[in-house]
Amino acid sequence: MSSTVLPPLSVDAPSQGAGTEASETTLSPHVRRQLEEAYRTEARRLQRYLRRRAGDDVASDLVQEVFVRTAASRQLTDLLHPGAYLFKVARNLLIERAHSRKRYDAVFMPFDEDRDAACPPEQAQVMEASDLMQRYERAVASMSEKTRRVFLMHRVDEIPYRQIAETLGISVATVEYHMTKALAHLAKRLDVTR
Repeated sequence: MSSTVLPPLSVDAPSQGAGTEASETTLSPHVRRQLEEAYRTEARRLQRYLRRRAGDDVASDLVQEVFVRTAASRQLTDLLHPGAYLFKVARNLLIERAHSRKRYDAVFMPFDEDRDAACPPEQAQVMEASDLMQRYERAVASMSEKTRRVFLMHRVDEIPYRQIAETLGISVATVEYHMTKALAHLAKRLDVTR
């Protein structure tokens, strides 16, 4: 960690973004002494805090901004714990800075044709087919056992209705009933509107 030398306290310049000015003439000698004492005791700690959160390149400027804002504060004469107040001002400054960055920092990425090109239609069709197959399998699995068995015998094994009826010991009409039930179930589950 680098130990940068802090510049002398300067509260004579107006605070950027604070909307108020704090000049030497507006501070009483007592308040000025309090502020200088707080600077001597808290500035290094404050700078470390700001360096960790905002970076070494802006930490010194942010320390100055914290003291300028503190000098402009009307609460300055009533402070029991100036260090805590300074850190609260620093935290608020970091929050304002983050909001400002979020609002104005746009990230532009160059277009890379290999990386950013739209997926080919074949790839999209394969993905859609895979999704449909998974939905179909879930729909078949959710059928009643008898209906699922009749459906799979006819559609997968390609067994005719009469042979399914003989194998299962049911009538052809019952096989037709289970097939109609299976097809209605699939149409509902797969959202088929034909």
